[in-house]
Amino acid sequence: MTQVRSSAVIDHIRQAAPVGAKLVFVSGNFNVIHPGHLRLLQFAADCGDFLVVGVNPPSTPGAIVPAQLRLEAVKALGCVNAALLLESDPLEAIAALRPHLVVKGREHMGRDNPEQAVLDSYGARLIFASGDVTFSSIELMRQEFSEFTASNIAKTDEFPARHGFVAHDLTHVVQRFAGMRVLVIGDLIIDDYIACDAVGLSREDPTIVVTPVLQERFLGGAGIVAAHAAGLGAKVTYLSVVGEDEPGDWARRRLSEYGVDATLTPDPTRPTTLKQRFRAAGKTLLRVNHLKQHVLDPVIEAQILSVVRAQINATDLIVFSDFNYGCLPQSLIEAISAHAVAGGVPMTADSQSSSQVGDISRFRDMMLIKPTEYEARLALRDFQSGLVIAAEALRQRARAGNVCLSMGAEGVLVHTLAPGETDAVTDRLPAFNRAPKDVAGAGDCLMIAASMALASGADIWRASYLGSVAAALQVGRLGNVPLRAADLLQELTA
Repeated sequence: MTQVRSSAVIDHIRQAAPVGAKLVFVSGNFNVIHPGHLRLLQFAADCGDFLVVGVNPPSTPGAIVPAQLRLEAVKALGCVNAALLLESDPLEAIAALRPHLVVKGREHMGRDNPEQAVLDSYGARLIFASGDVTFSSIELMRQEFSEFTASNIAKTDEFPARHGFVAHDLTHVVQRFAGMRVLVIGDLIIDDYIACDAVGLSREDPTIVVTPVLQERFLGGAGIVAAHAAGLGAKVTYLSVVGEDEPGDWARRRLSEYGVDATLTPDPTRPTTLKQRFRAAGKTLLRVNHLKQHVLDPVIEAQILSVVRAQINATDLIVFSDFNYGCLPQSLIEAISAHAVAGGVPMTADSQSSSQVGDISRFRDMMLIKPTEYEARLALRDFQSGLVIAAEALRQRARAGNVCLSMGAEGVLVHTLAPGETDAVTDRLPAFNRAPKDVAGAGDCLMIAASMALASGADIWRASYLGSVAAALQVGRLGNVPLRAADLLQELTA
């Protein structure tokens, strides 16, 4: 955005004001115009003849919405005669405009108000509006990302009873996560959630019109799986590729903040995978994916494999988190698996097929695989057989120890063949969260919690129950935020 010099705009405003008019000045961020703003501005307008509003620059703390959008919103108000985008703090604009009055909210009364000295220099006044104007609708939007309601979680006692444990017993499993050495490999994804204000329906075509007002960025893909593992207490190494771009730099910083030792190899042929979700009134209106899906260059593949070889003897668990964007070609999977089997390191895998196509059965000799029903049937090319038959066919094809088959709102089908047994056993867990806010990331949470539980010595029944509790916690909030061991422990003892 090209910014017009404030001095030139102020000269124009002074010329536009009627001769002898009493000028009133108000300044602020004005991220989203709310009732408190309207009361303040109407009060200011009533105090004089010509109301001028200064919109703070983008560098001002709390200025979240793009400056031009904030300026346009203020200009659209009927009580405002003129508005300008400030270049710095309001003092320079006040000195140049020389208004008769400067109006601020009553919450500023009794505080340090640097405008007073400027106004005193030419005999103007500072007054305070009545009423509270500190309400911010931005905070209402932020609540959608941060609020979590534990009352929506309803755990079952029947499943634990069938398998000889109670939920409280799993606290010992979670405590064993501390210090576990986990290696996560897979596609990195950045998720942008863009909260929008609904404007209405376009008069030109049947299109919904919205204004973006708040953006929140989250780590996604295998990156959040690694962050979950670190949050649960593990010492985590994460291997992936990124583009040579800002989202890739952001991911490095965020992974470091989450305590993940990340080796993100730059790939100049692809951007860092970025997914944008535009939301309004608690609903996702549109998703836009910025990505490329070609397989890794052999040189990058060799670099990742060399790190795995160096880490394999100091690893307790390997997790493949595959989103089928090219980070895990078959040759790399087979090479890593061979080293893991030779070293006795357990492996688990998840291969997602939503907008892309994957095959969970290409991950062989896993301790656990966690497909959705659709992903399992896609791998088998079988959309007719019953779920238990499909789960057993997939287990045999992938030579997997256990299968957790996710059924969305219907919960999880747990399927296993115990060592030395000839008949597989199947049971089902219902979904624990009755009112999910955002189902994205539920499978990732279930996968890493169940995988770490199995690696720590728990059986599949305890592991899958623990994973279901983790998933219930995750879907109770918007966006991917790393799960913490304390979160799990609190829910298990509730």
